[in-house]
Amino acid sequence: MANKDNTDPARMEKIVSLCKRRGFIFQAGELYGGLNGVWDYGPLGAELKRNLKDFWWRKTVQERDDVLGMDGSILTMEQVLVASGHVGGFSDPMSDCLLSKARLRADQIPAQDGTAVWFSGAKHPASNWSVQREFAVLIAPGKEVGEAHKTARKYYAEFNPDKKISPKELELDEVRREELTGTTRFNPENGSLLTEPRQFNLMLQTNFGATGEQIAYLRPETAQSIFVQYKNVLDSNRVKLPFGIAQVGKSFRNEINPRNFTFRSREFEQMEIEYFCHPDDGLRLTDEWLETRLSFYEEIGIPRAKLHINDIPDGERAFYSKKTYDIEYEFPFGVQELEGVAYRTDYDLGVHQKSAGKPLLYFDEETKEKFLPHVVEPSAGCDRTVLALICEAFDEETLTDEKGKEDVRTVLRFKPSMAPVKVGIFPLLKKNEEQVRIAREIQKSLQKWFPVSYDDGGAVGRRYRRQDEVGTPFCVTVDFETIGQGEGEGAEALKGTVTIRHRDSMEQERIAIDALLPWLLERVR
Repeated sequence: MANKDNTDPARMEKIVSLCKRRGFIFQAGELYGGLNGVWDYGPLGAELKRNLKDFWWRKTVQERDDVLGMDGSILTMEQVLVASGHVGGFSDPMSDCLLSKARLRADQIPAQDGTAVWFSGAKHPASNWSVQREFAVLIAPGKEVGEAHKTARKYYAEFNPDKKISPKELELDEVRREELTGTTRFNPENGSLLTEPRQFNLMLQTNFGATGEQIAYLRPETAQSIFVQYKNVLDSNRVKLPFGIAQVGKSFRNEINPRNFTFRSREFEQMEIEYFCHPDDGLRLTDEWLETRLSFYEEIGIPRAKLHINDIPDGERAFYSKKTYDIEYEFPFGVQELEGVAYRTDYDLGVHQKSAGKPLLYFDEETKEKFLPHVVEPSAGCDRTVLALICEAFDEETLTDEKGKEDVRTVLRFKPSMAPVKVGIFPLLKKNEEQVRIAREIQKSLQKWFPVSYDDGGAVGRRYRRQDEVGTPFCVTVDFETIGQGEGEGAEALKGTVTIRHRDSMEQERIAIDALLPWLLERVR
């Protein structure tokens, strides 16, 4: 749950504004009003997300001998999700606000105390109109009953076909008042009565085939395709336990209440590992994977001091889990989950073995033992991690110039390996043909290796600020010294060199153009 005492809404608003202004993230379909809970990544956001996924893949698959990769289909057979339990049980309790029509997760509504004022209906004597519907409003201790009447009039006014009649003109039929403690039947935003909770299926179903007779689902998680293909991967790659299968891909959930920017969305991407092992090794490997994953976040620029480990207690874990850790991060909207590391036992392979009627047992040639592998699952949210990277990198620094004038520099302090653009390349003067020629040559030579940005508009200081705002770690400037037109003693020695400006310290140094590529590769990978 979010830590309400450690939130910073103003900071979050600035981050959301920056993301749109500089092309990191846009709401999907914004031109037509927007699709709630669905997001498009712009040019910079797409690069940032790709950097994260590529780094995760390199660390998880390429640099390990015991993890293989796969890419499962998004469309998932109904039988797979029936066996896994998703078709029968993948739902959340949902309540609707009678006044605002907002949908709320019933299990996340905070308990409230107060006075419930109940009404049976309302009428408008002048037009002889009336409506009979039960409604109630919860007023907090110390609040006037008149607040409940005001809210009730708004509710009943919606049923009046004559929208010219003001809610103030309605007469209410109040029937009773009662003191309540710890109730969850009312919307905490406006006090309105909620509908009784009902189960809301989180999966998105589709039909296909010539006549649309076959049912499939947009997968609610990437895990099931790994479990279904476990035996094929095992047999085709001659691997031995313990080993893992990793996957990065889209998942879809019809979230009741998408919120907190990209944190909780209806379409999202997961970075997931299913690590198959002997039953005796499951708990030990769960702890090992927890440490591995914590180290990963430090490598990409999220300090361990900002991470929290939530050891999910008995009774709150999924019924098949023997151990689950949630890795949480201090977002501006509170402490929330980035990744789960769960010991799922043999539940998943067990249900698919039973449902498909095909053996998934593993035979250990050394011990001659045959058993159903257990699974440890580190499952990270890619979009959540991208958001955490942006939140962690965002900084506003107050600078004072030589005249004592203060200015605020907005900067994204990404680790160079995560930064969407690695290098900004500038000619000092746009009108100097030789500077422009060399700057373009540097651009062409570097962009084969990583994303660069060429900018010749405005003063160099302004160009630096533009690059700071998108997190570019280094800026290269071709100046008069580069082309041998510098002044002063030693100017000739500076020919063929460029200025490199560091984003975080704003310090500058000179380096030979020939040494530029290896210097940068060492620092941006």
